[in-house]
Amino acid sequence: MSCEYVQKYYSVPACIGRRVEVSGRPGVIAQDCGHYIGVNFDTDKPGQISPCHPTWKVEYLGIGKVRKMTRSQQRYKRYLEYGDCFENFLDFCRWDAEPEHSWNRG
Repeated sequence: MSCEYVQKYYSVPACIGRRVEVSGRPGVIAQDCGHYIGVNFDTDKPGQISPCHPTWKVEYLGIGKVRKMTRSQQRYKRYLEYGDCFENFLDFCRWDAEPEHSWNRG
């Protein structure tokens, strides 16, 4: 699952969902960040990604599970992506709640 560049260039078993320990902090690879691995540490909120170098103090462990972001975290992430198109946050929330969006179809 992704992380192909990191796997080939650094010869490490990086993939989305793999448990890692970076500088003694346990976490899971949650995102492919190009030359880096995006780690969601166990002490961080779901969805908070920290870019880490794939060989610097990283111990690769077994396969784990990426924690899902809460609905409010998902909405805030969409706001960061689309928010500049709206006058205010309330207008964004009205647009975001419209049923034709894929994230509202359940």
